[in-house]
Amino acid sequence: FQATFTLLLGPFTFFNVQKTKYLQIMTSLMRWIAFILMIILALIHISRGQAEGHPSMAQLSGIRNLFGVCVYSFMCQHSLPSLITPISKKKHINKLVLLDYVLILAFYSLLSFTAIYCFRNDTLMDMYTLNFTNCEIISVAFIRYFLGLFPVFTISTNFPIIAVTLRNNWKTLFHREGGTYPWVVDRIVFPAITLIPPVLVAFCTHDLESLVGITGAYAGNGIQYLIPAFLAYCSRKDTQLVFGSGTVNKHLSPFRHSFWIVFVLIWGFSCFVFVTANIVLSESKL
Repeated sequence: FQATFTLLLGPFTFFNVQKTKYLQIMTSLMRWIAFILMIILALIHISRGQAEGHPSMAQLSGIRNLFGVCVYSFMCQHSLPSLITPISKKKHINKLVLLDYVLILAFYSLLSFTAIYCFRNDTLMDMYTLNFTNCEIISVAFIRYFLGLFPVFTISTNFPIIAVTLRNNWKTLFHREGGTYPWVVDRIVFPAITLIPPVLVAFCTHDLESLVGITGAYAGNGIQYLIPAFLAYCSRKDTQLVFGSGTVNKHLSPFRHSFWIVFVLIWGFSCFVFVTANIVLSESKL
């Protein structure tokens, strides 16, 4: 299955993916359907008195995986430009974005809490949708297969788009002013270094929990805290150079003071130290 996935979707990395409007609409629709189905099925299971989950208040050993989950939740910010750009009058943009995030938080919370109370901790699978492939949860075969294959559908649509984006980022990272890449480097090397690492990782491990925990602990820390803080700092400096220091932006964030940038950087470094210590202590116990 891994080889089939690579052969079918891997070649998209070597080309450009454009006009993905309908693809994105279809993916979003499937996500809404899957989320609502899982929440409703879990609530029905709980209401029948068949709930098996008895979660503890907190587990410090789960902090590492928390970062992995957070970085995927953080991906909702990937859609911010497409949400904000079409809005011509941005007077109430802060309220609209706040409403959007409240909706996202509500769905994540509802999905998470119904999951931990519906299923026992030792039976709760890393890929949550697989918990609903059991006939005891839902007897309708179509829904079981739909939820079981849901990750395949979303990954199949997102993988080419994300791969092409990463490939273009590689080109930008190594771009030399006034220079162009040879055909082999442009068409073969950059797509290859984009495609090969995730394929090798997928072939080598199926431990999704550890994979998400490690990547989220380090890459997620940079994506969520360090890179946005540096981007905010550099963009503010660039704005002052372009428009002048006296220009007032009426859409300024409430967190516009430089203190918040420093705070996020310190927080990111603290998280890095904490997660590393947690991983070392967990591995030493094993």
